[in-house]
Amino acid sequence: MYYHQLGELDLLAFRNIARIDLSGMWLTGGIPPEIGALSKLTYLNFSRNDLTGNVPFSLSNLTNLQYLDISYNFFGGAIPSGIENLTSLVALDLSNNYWINGSLPSTLGRLTRLESLKLNDNQLKGFFEAGISKLPSIKTIDLSGNLISEQIPFDLGYYANAHSLSIDLSHNNLYGTVPKSLSNLRNINLSYNDLEGRVPFGVWYALPEGSFLGNDRLLPPRDSTTRALDTRVILPLALFFGCLYSAMFIVFIYYYFKGKKTTPVKPDLKHGDIFKIWNYDGKIAYKDIIEATQDFDFTHCIGSGGYGSVYRAQLPTGKVVAVKKLHRFEGENPIFDACFKNEAKVLSEIRHWNIVKLFGFCLHKRCMFLIYEYMEMGSLFYVLRDSNEAVELNWAKRVNIVEGIARALSYMHHDCSPPILHRDISTSNVLLSSKLEAFVSDFGTARLLDPDSSNHTLIAGTHGYIAPELAYTMAVTEKCDVYSFGVVALETMFGSHPGEFLTSVFVSERNSENLMLQDLLDKRLPSPDDEDLKAARDVVRVVRIALTCVSSDPKSRPSMSRVCDELDVRGPPLPMPLRSISISHLMHM
Repeated sequence: MYYHQLGELDLLAFRNIARIDLSGMWLTGGIPPEIGALSKLTYLNFSRNDLTGNVPFSLSNLTNLQYLDISYNFFGGAIPSGIENLTSLVALDLSNNYWINGSLPSTLGRLTRLESLKLNDNQLKGFFEAGISKLPSIKTIDLSGNLISEQIPFDLGYYANAHSLSIDLSHNNLYGTVPKSLSNLRNINLSYNDLEGRVPFGVWYALPEGSFLGNDRLLPPRDSTTRALDTRVILPLALFFGCLYSAMFIVFIYYYFKGKKTTPVKPDLKHGDIFKIWNYDGKIAYKDIIEATQDFDFTHCIGSGGYGSVYRAQLPTGKVVAVKKLHRFEGENPIFDACFKNEAKVLSEIRHWNIVKLFGFCLHKRCMFLIYEYMEMGSLFYVLRDSNEAVELNWAKRVNIVEGIARALSYMHHDCSPPILHRDISTSNVLLSSKLEAFVSDFGTARLLDPDSSNHTLIAGTHGYIAPELAYTMAVTEKCDVYSFGVVALETMFGSHPGEFLTSVFVSERNSENLMLQDLLDKRLPSPDDEDLKAARDVVRVVRIALTCVSSDPKSRPSMSRVCDELDVRGPPLPMPLRSISISHLMHM
C-alpha cells in the first residue's frame, strides 16, 4: 500500500462524472484547482485521507454539488466565502481536520437546501453570528470541539425549524445563561462549556441529562415555590415519606394484579431507595411495567442472565424498555441479591454513550427489577453466532464495536472516581442497538477499585474471558478488564471465541509464526483487502492491540486509555498486504 498524490490524478478525466468517492484511498497533497472544472459533480467524497493545504476556493464552482465530504484530513485555513455558490448542497462535512479556523462565513446562511452540517473538531468561531441555525432545511449541526466563545441567543429555539433541529455545541467556550427557548429544539448538547446560572425548568426536562455535563457553574432548576424553604429540613422528610408511600403503593399494586388479598407489608428500608424511576418524561409507573409484561409472563421474556430474566415491555407512551427481574428464589440468595443491588447502584451513578442506560429500578424484597434502554439487536454473542446477522456486521462496524467497548471501559477506569471495574466483560454482556453500536451492560459483579487495598475478592466473570492470573491470585486490577476486552476484540474479528488460538500462541511463540492473520478472520465476510484499504488497516490495528491486551503478564497489558488512544490514531500504511501478515509479525509491531 502506498500514498498517492491527489494532484497526480487526472481530475479532468472525471469531467462528465456526477459522483467521485475517493474516501480512504491514502491520498496526500492538496486539492488541485482543476476540481472546479467538474461542473457536473453532485457527490464528492475525499474523506479519511491525508490531504493538506487550505480548502480550495475552486470548490465554489461546483454549483450542482449536493454532497461534499472532506472530513478526517489535515486541511487548514478559513472556510472560503465562495461556498455560498453551492446552492444545491444538502450535506457538508468538513469535520476532524483540526486546522480549519477563523469565523464561520455568513455566506453559509444562503445554503437554503442544507440539511446536515458537520464542522466538529476544528478551530472555528462565530457560529451564532453566521445564522446557520436559521436555515429553512437544516436538521443537524455539529460544531463540537471548536473555539466558539459566544452567548446563546435568547430566541434560538423560536426559529421556524426548531422542532426538527439537533445541535451539538459540546466542548467549546460558550458562556452566559441557558435560554428558555431551547426547550423547543429537538436536541442540543451544551456539555463542557462555561455556562452559568440555573437551567430553565422546561429545558432541563426536555433535553437528555448529558446535555449539561462539564459546566461547573451551571445549576439545575429549582421550584420557585420551595425556594425560600430550608432544604436541609424539607429534603430528608420528603425522601422519607416519598419512599414510604412508594413502597406501600408497590405492594398494593403488586397484589392487586396477582389477584390476592394481603395486608400491607412494612417496607424494608435497608434496601435504600425502594422504588426509583427516571427517564425522558419521569412517568414510568410500577403499574405500567406489570401491565406491559402481563405480570412478567414468560411470553414477554427475551432472555435470562446470571441472576434474573429479561423482559421486553412496551409502555403506554410507546417507549420500549428492557426489564431485568430477579427471580424470587434467587432473591432469597444473598449473593444474587447483592449483585442486583450493585448493578442498580453502579448504573445510577455513571453515564456514558457506550454504557447501557438505566431508566430506573424497584428494589423491594417482594419484587426486584431494573429498567433499561432496549437494544433491538440483542447481544454481540448472539449476533456473531447467527450467520445472517454476522454478515451484516461488516469490518467497519466490527471495528466501531470494539472502539465503543474500549471507550466505555476507559471511562470506567480513568474518568470515574474511584475507578470502576466491570469484571465480566464478554460478548454476552455487550448489547447492540439497531444501528449496531456497542453498549456495555450487566454490572452485577462490578466493583469500585480501592487503591489502598489489595482488592482480593472472589473470582467473578465468564469462563473464557477471565484473566489467567486469577487462577493463582484473587487480586483484581483494571488489567483483568483489559484482558477480557482483548478476548472480546479478537472474538469480534475472528467470529468465534479465540480460546484455542490463545492457548496455541502463548504456549509456543513458534506457533505464531505459522499463523496467518487472514486465516483467523471471520470467513463469513470478504477479506478486508477486498473491502477497502482502510478496512484492512483498521482490522490489523484492532488485532494488534487486542494481542497486547491478552498478554499473560498483566504488567505488559496497556491501560484502556492507551488502548483508546491507539485505536484513534490512523497509523501508517501497512508494510505488506494483509494476506502476508502473520500473528508473530503483529506481536512484534
